[in-house]
Amino acid sequence: MNKINLYVKLIMLFVYLHPEKDAGNMKILFNQKFLLHNADSEAEGSYRLSMFKKCADSDVNGESYIELVHPKDYIEQIRNQCLNSEKIAEINLTPDSWEAAKTAVGLAVRASENGDFAAIRPPGHHAGRASSMGFCLFNNIAIAAQKLAEEGKKVFIFDFDAHHGNGTQEIFYQEDRVMYCSIHQMFSFPHTGLPHETGFGKGKGFTANLPLSIACDDEQFLKAVDKAIEIGHNFEPDVVAISAGFDGYYKDRMMNMDISLKAYYECGFRLGKAFSNVFAVLEGGYHEDIFQCVRDFVEGINVGSRPIRDRFNHEMSIG
Repeated sequence: MNKINLYVKLIMLFVYLHPEKDAGNMKILFNQKFLLHNADSEAEGSYRLSMFKKCADSDVNGESYIELVHPKDYIEQIRNQCLNSEKIAEINLTPDSWEAAKTAVGLAVRASENGDFAAIRPPGHHAGRASSMGFCLFNNIAIAAQKLAEEGKKVFIFDFDAHHGNGTQEIFYQEDRVMYCSIHQMFSFPHTGLPHETGFGKGKGFTANLPLSIACDDEQFLKAVDKAIEIGHNFEPDVVAISAGFDGYYKDRMMNMDISLKAYYECGFRLGKAFSNVFAVLEGGYHEDIFQCVRDFVEGINVGSRPIRDRFNHEMSIG
């Protein structure tokens, strides 16, 4: 055996004997409470997460974190509207909605601490500091990102939901420690997210919008993902927060894009290879395949963030 082959085999042996070097271990966080919120809605109903019943319950009361982003009077307003079973943001609220909303915030924060995927309802990226909208009550990912920012970390939020995350953009529009980047279907609800929207004041240049055309396919989507990754690299974040909406999926009931499971896997893979500290929070997706979308995305993250075990190039073998 020549010296080159011996050297390569020693590297391979080291990698196999040190599994702790495998960084990819994103887990899916879920709670049964999410199935009780707005359960019978044909739009943002419990059907979206029914397949997640197989996941173990994680339970965190996130109420104490909500004030990181939302004012006290707004939080109390939402609580009362839930307890009184009112209808806002196209949601038929119940007391179960309050429990789900608190838990969604809690799991978003936990995901940010451990590099996991929070499969939650209600979603959050349309919620502004003091406004509910588009099925969203509290902005889950913004709360998790704000907590990280107050701990001294730079956070890059990448939102690939097919709807623009106007609430997240609003919250961080004048901030420079949290950068928001969105790829979304143009000319659709909430009719924000144009390329000229780049931030204000000290936040100027820390918002990036990459609108996609109707009927966007895998190739166009992944080109936009690559552009977002480039933007994220230039920001040099400590943590990457993913607003993971799967309403760009070809079976979605609301949007008009043509993205496949394979593309969501590839999106995760590219993010896992590009960044070392990533967590994700579920946003939209109005079809019965959300579990498969999340599963494939998480698998891509985990594969992408592991070192390659077999570093031996057989085409360069000598002797």
